Amino acid sequence: MKLVKAERVYMKDNPELDERWLQSRIAEDPAILGLGDLILLNKEVSQPKAGRLDLLLRDPGSSQRYEVEIQLGRTDETHIIRTIEYWDIERKRYPRLEHTAVIVAEDITSRFLNVIGLFNGTIPLIAIQVAALKVGDHLVLQFTRVLDQMQLGVDDEDLGEQPPATRSYWEDRSSRDVLAIVDDLQAIIKTLDSTLDLKYNKQFIGLARDGKPSNFVVFQPRKQWLRMGLALSQSDENTSALEHAGLKPEYDPKWRRYVLTVEPGRITDRDAVRAIFAAARKEWE
Repeated sequence: MKLVKAERVYMKDNPELDERWLQSRIAEDPAILGLGDLILLNKEVSQPKAGRLDLLLRDPGSSQRYEVEIQLGRTDETHIIRTIEYWDIERKRYPRLEHTAVIVAEDITSRFLNVIGLFNGTIPLIAIQVAALKVGDHLVLQFTRVLDQMQLGVDDEDLGEQPPATRSYWEDRSSRDVLAIVDDLQAIIKTLDSTLDLKYNKQFIGLARDGKPSNFVVFQPRKQWLRMGLALSQSDENTSALEHAGLKPEYDPKWRRYVLTVEPGRITDRDAVRAIFAAARKEWE
């Protein structure tokens, strides 16, 4: 393979590469944003007394929608406010769906990254920096996620007060083979933090340190398999890592967790599972 040097093309300074051009390229293939295999719902969506939303995208596998605003050049205050305003209108219009605001800009400066970061966690917001690169006679669009949506996950209040249970309680409701999977996964977790122990509840088996819950992983044993919830943000990279580890990943946007099915003997790469647990623990903390 021959190494070639790419030349950066600033779209704001190029009359042929305006915002409508970029909007059309994303609309043709929303997956280029790196947010998953998304589908275009509409573009130039009229907002009551507030202009038009550039792109409205949805995830076909969930109730997740993305309100996308595009700006060439540097982000500014009006762009941030407009993005949040459109997101707020859409979530009020369709309150039963999950909504995420997305800013796409050529230059997301550290100053405005800090401003955007103030909203993260209270407003689900993703910032993506786009670069146009010229390689020979070809033009490449490169999208880099510089600020990800903070995954609030399922904290102890969301899970509610859980009635305590015992090991024998779960032995009666599942099987020794499936509980052996839980023990094996706990052993991997112990290599990350030796103070984490299993905490038996009637709804699930969680983790605790000195009696205090730390539920970045929760287990729900069944007779033939284990259902596991993992507090890890959704991404193609995380999904691929889970599949590589021999797990069957699905994503629950309501609880913002991966839901995994684990069968006896299906874990093929313990190092990969350990890396996944480490990432989930880091996000949780």
